Amino acid sequence: MKGLATAAVVGAVAGAAIAGRRGARAAATGGLVGAAALAATEAVARARQRPGEIPAWWSRVAMSGALAAPAGWLGGRLTHAGPVGVGLAAGAVAGALGLRPQKVALGPVVGAAVGTAWRLAGGRDAPPAAVATSAVVGFRALSAVLFRDPQVALLAERVPAEDLPFVVPLEARTRYVGTDYVRGLAGVLGGTYRADADDVGIVASLDDLAGPQFDPAGVDPLVREFYEHTTRFRLDIVPEWRLWVRPGYLVYRTLVARPLGQANVPMNQRETLRGVRSRIDTITPHGTDLVAVRGWIRSFADTDEPIYVGVYTTYRHEGRGYVSVGFPVPQASFTATLLPVPRPGGGLVLTSRSPLAHPGHYLSYIDPETRDLTTLAVHGFAEQLDVYVDGGELRAEHAFSLYGLPFLVLRYRMHRK
Repeated sequence: MKGLATAAVVGAVAGAAIAGRRGARAAATGGLVGAAALAATEAVARARQRPGEIPAWWSRVAMSGALAAPAGWLGGRLTHAGPVGVGLAAGAVAGALGLRPQKVALGPVVGAAVGTAWRLAGGRDAPPAAVATSAVVGFRALSAVLFRDPQVALLAERVPAEDLPFVVPLEARTRYVGTDYVRGLAGVLGGTYRADADDVGIVASLDDLAGPQFDPAGVDPLVREFYEHTTRFRLDIVPEWRLWVRPGYLVYRTLVARPLGQANVPMNQRETLRGVRSRIDTITPHGTDLVAVRGWIRSFADTDEPIYVGVYTTYRHEGRGYVSVGFPVPQASFTATLLPVPRPGGGLVLTSRSPLAHPGHYLSYIDPETRDLTTLAVHGFAEQLDVYVDGGELRAEHAFSLYGLPFLVLRYRMHRK
């Protein structure tokens, strides 16, 4: 019932926004029609939705179009933009929300085309709400034709964490993650908390990662030492961002990463001159010497502003070892599960690019009462961490791509403290 009520409210606002230019009576009628139409769409979609599925595509398109209507109305009132400007803005926002680089580029094009069509049909008096709605719906329809592979897929809904061993089920219980995350987690889980633990690695032993494709005995001793005794090393980072992603990342960093205290990657080498502090906080359950939580925290050395806060775990499945890294966010966790493969010369590569079922990226909502997981598989996002020895010195390259398009490489130099 709550979902139907929400749909009815959104539909009512959208209908009123589209019809409001014709007067109060038209706005009221439009609101009633919009409420009934969107509520009916939601009801049909819910009735046809199967367990483990996300709502039908057409119902999500209807909802996004309805949400665009009041935004278009408000934008038209504030800026007095014509249909081309409103359509362009609506398409750009819709494309940006699509994340895929091709969609980001396609959105403004579709929006401008829709706005131009409205301009030719009705002049500058075309209702901004209707222009925005048709731009978003048109973009979503064309995207569905051009990009058939899903961006995300509902992998599991309200299942125990044991059913998803490739997910790290540790969330942030506040709106800010920050460098004290593991300390706060210890207060919830219990056990012995060690801040900036001495001589600890992000994995207990590389032998835990052995499998058909990876023999730990072939790894260079210096690479093994880095993984098993990470705190012996200090890090220098050089970020290399692709130009096409920089504007979007600046917006994300300002509005999301810094307020969240998570995934705040340096924008350029000048920022890395501030220095990077690397440490591992641990939690060890009472009555055992085995570390249960390894939180690798990287921050700017001058202010301790967080860069990354990741919980590193290993597990085995069908004779293979995997590394799963959980990045806590409010009430959820973003997990990267990586497969170890050898690198010529004794290096080690951890990659999400694999035909196996487990490697990949997952966004999980964690129910605060039952601890059950609702998990989305995030397709198209890929990463690869390559650690190797070059001329006796330890190096690493951490590469990220989105739908096959590289957008960031973090180049590391590791030196003994």
